Amino acid sequence: MKNDLVCKNIQKEYKGDGVTTIALKEVDVTFREGEFVSIVGPSGSGKSTLLSLIGTLDSPSKGTIHYGDAALEKMKAKALADFRFENIGFIFQQYHLLPTLTAIENVLAPLFSRKVPYKKKERAEELLASVGLGDKLHSLPSQLSGGQQQRVAIARALVHQPKWLLADEPTGNLDTETSEIIYDILKTLNQEQGCGVIFVTHEPELAARADRTIEMKDGVIVKDSRSVVHA
Repeated sequence: MKNDLVCKNIQKEYKGDGVTTIALKEVDVTFREGEFVSIVGPSGSGKSTLLSLIGTLDSPSKGTIHYGDAALEKMKAKALADFRFENIGFIFQQYHLLPTLTAIENVLAPLFSRKVPYKKKERAEELLASVGLGDKLHSLPSQLSGGQQQRVAIARALVHQPKWLLADEPTGNLDTETSEIIYDILKTLNQEQGCGVIFVTHEPELAARADRTIEMKDGVIVKDSRSVVHA
């Protein structure tokens, strides 16, 4: 399908001080349009590296990444920036909110220099309301809890209507109850808006509730399974 992400023979190497570290080893994986996928594995297994390559924050040392008919590894910097804006939303463990901006200003930040076919402020307000922060539009990050800040980050990641949401340990700094809330928000967005989600986590309980779980170890995929029951 046109919004599938296809990785073929992906390898990522890091070189420094005469030492080469292989973070990913000839990974082949396809993420289907609209899927909710969890990626699990110990630290250093290659989870975040794979996510950064899919999201074009980094480039593979070897192999190809296709989004539909587009070969991402062949794109120049400007084309990649446009691709990210049109297709990819990011959520990180550290919320990366700008401390001097309010919640709605943080959500609007990705749109500051972009022309879009919708009313920016209205979309930001709708997104914040959808994640339960309709009454926190003008709050600064310092006035919000960790879970609330992560919800702002989710709204910001969605403001440009991406096809895929890439979440790297989005619940890593949160307590169990708040983690469940964040997971449920992502699952609802996936089901109601059709936005594909790739969710890196250390939490097996959350990972097991995804449509599909990919397990990584030492830079390779060791298991790729689909859930029988979706939650």
